[in-house]
Amino acid sequence: MNLKNLALLTLLAYPANSFAQNKQYVELQRDVALMQDQLRAMQRGQDEKFAALEVLLKQIAESTNRANTAVAVLESKMTDKLAQQDKQLAVPLANMGTKVDAMGSDFGGVREAVRDLESKIGKMQGQLVDLASLVKIGNEKALLPPPAPVQPPPGAEPAKQAAGQPAECAGSSAEDLFNNARRDSQSGNSDLAVQEFQNYLKCYGTTDMAPTALYNIGVIYYMRGDHENAISTFDKVMGDYPGNTKTPDVMLLKGRSLARIGQKEAARNEFKSLITKFPDSESASKARVDLNALSPAKVTPPATKKKKR
Repeated sequence: MNLKNLALLTLLAYPANSFAQNKQYVELQRDVALMQDQLRAMQRGQDEKFAALEVLLKQIAESTNRANTAVAVLESKMTDKLAQQDKQLAVPLANMGTKVDAMGSDFGGVREAVRDLESKIGKMQGQLVDLASLVKIGNEKALLPPPAPVQPPPGAEPAKQAAGQPAECAGSSAEDLFNNARRDSQSGNSDLAVQEFQNYLKCYGTTDMAPTALYNIGVIYYMRGDHENAISTFDKVMGDYPGNTKTPDVMLLKGRSLARIGQKEAARNEFKSLITKFPDSESASKARVDLNALSPAKVTPPATKKKKR
């Protein structure tokens, strides 16, 4: 009985299970069909997007081609325009270059002319300073009292020419010889003045005015530009008459003579010696100016840029 019941129950349960499986199968088929519809919809969407993208790419390509064509046309026009401008500007530019070169040459000539002018002005300034010194010397000489002539005692015979004394001294007093030499020097008869000052030194080389007479000979050489003889004469003044009142002026003109012949170091030493020995003299003040002019210009080194760390 039990077996029969079990078999019956089995038969009754089989249709129920079969129905449940069929239901699941139908649902699966429906899901598959739905997925196929979705895939077809996605495919259509992609096809439409690809078609639109293809149209857009074609439009971009056409735009690029048109832009390339426009650029090529513009480049051709620019090339033609530049070539035309080159042709138009070639001659003016060549002429301008020639004019610039000519202006450069002209400016070079102007620079040389300015340098020559500066050199001439410097020489003129030196001559003016020397002339002022000579004028001052002449004024000082004019203020000096003439040397008193030696009067022979009453009843004595006139003094005879000393043995060995030059013939130029006969009948000429120290005052006459000196004044004649000074007058000829101031009037431009420098050769005669030199001779007369030399005669004065031969006749009256031990008088107080002897250093001035020898100094005047050196001044005449200096004014002539004969600086070699001027230097040797100034050395003779300081050697033969040490400690005379003309020593500052002698050292000043000696230093200037050395500078004129290019011995700048010796000139600087002479000026320094003058300033040391006679610091308060007018000649020392002039020597300071000349010494500064002879000093080499200081070259300022270019500023170096600091490296960034």
